[in-house]
Amino acid sequence: MTSLLPTPVRPGRPGGGDARATPAGAAPRPGRPLVAVAALGGLAAALAPLVVCLGIGVVGWFASDAGAHGTPRDGLRVGALGWLAAHGSGVRVDGVTLTALPLGLTLLCALVAWRFALRVGEALAGHGPDADRIGDGERDWTVGAAVAVLTASYAVVLTVVHTLAATPATAPSLPAALRWTLVLGLVVVLPAVAVGSGRAAIWLAALPGVVREVADLARRIVVAWSLAALALLVVALLVDLGTAANVLAQLHTSVGEALLLCALCLLLLPNAVLCAGAYLLGPGFAVGAGTAVSPTVVVLGPVPMVPLLAALPDSGDVPAWTPWLVAVPVLLAALVAGRHLRRHPAGRWDAAAVRGAGGGVLAGVVLGLLAALAGGAVGPGRMQQVGPVAVEVLVHAVTALGVGGLVGALVVHGWSRRSRRSRRSRRDDTEPAV
Repeated sequence: MTSLLPTPVRPGRPGGGDARATPAGAAPRPGRPLVAVAALGGLAAALAPLVVCLGIGVVGWFASDAGAHGTPRDGLRVGALGWLAAHGSGVRVDGVTLTALPLGLTLLCALVAWRFALRVGEALAGHGPDADRIGDGERDWTVGAAVAVLTASYAVVLTVVHTLAATPATAPSLPAALRWTLVLGLVVVLPAVAVGSGRAAIWLAALPGVVREVADLARRIVVAWSLAALALLVVALLVDLGTAANVLAQLHTSVGEALLLCALCLLLLPNAVLCAGAYLLGPGFAVGAGTAVSPTVVVLGPVPMVPLLAALPDSGDVPAWTPWLVAVPVLLAALVAGRHLRRHPAGRWDAAAVRGAGGGVLAGVVLGLLAALAGGAVGPGRMQQVGPVAVEVLVHAVTALGVGGLVGALVVHGWSRRSRRSRRSRRDDTEPAV
């Protein structure tokens, strides 16, 4: 922040002056225009992952029978459609509408948008009122205007790509993609611009401390839950690694096609992690209409020949130990909440309870929202229903993580109080009598 923070002191310069500072008596340099900076940031945020997708499309076209079928333009169109699908547009293949998000590609687009929005915020830090004027109640439209322009610029690129790549046979939905772009602007671009411009520090400082602690605990629980779900997925894949190899062998793919199939599995890895997390929480997920994969029941039908699906358990009776997996989220939330309370002790029992339960409940809400992104239609017929049921995941996650966070926080708070009393008692006993 250039206008909201003091100029840092640099060694070797009397008074902490900056070499780039405006000389005395000279007119200050005008800041870069907000509209131009935000518009360029939106164009760059949209074009960077798009170029990657176009390149992958061309490579995939050439890897399939050395480009014997179709033209490079077809590869470019496939890459553009994949980029649109990452924004929720869906796509129709052979008359079947596919609506599932390739969350790996969606995550890449969100990460790129975050980085460019952060740089836009840094470039616009000098715009608008400074910290003192904001503290006095002056309205600051810098972040809102930058987010609106950047998101609109991003949406223009998306509309142009849809116009050039869409065909009646593929029929990606432009309104759905624009809605997803709006979500991207609110969830990713807005906080990134606020952080880069320094406004986030001002806003967060005005929040009550308990709100910041609850949000921080919820973030830690979500990260720990994601790592646990990823570990479960990796273990399941390693156990049935031979099945995944057999799938590749039965497909009779060339080396290039096998690499493309593995790349597709990487794009779907976040979807698989969310499904594994839904499995740990108890509700599980579906791999087709009328199917269920959970710790208590596994009912499967024919599944697509995708190596990633080798991690699925066998249909039929489940082992006696798998129902106990539903205790993992409770224990995980308790451990994370307890560790958080050890580092940031609460003064009273009610504060510890609010922090632990609030962090667990908020994490459960986040996981329920993420579960809604994990599924969708991935094929014809019964494969129109794949993924977890978001409402069930939300209920189980809020309950399990909320209870775990509450128990972990109270246990650690009680242990800390007892330890403090014990140390105080020993100190009083060792003091010499007057």
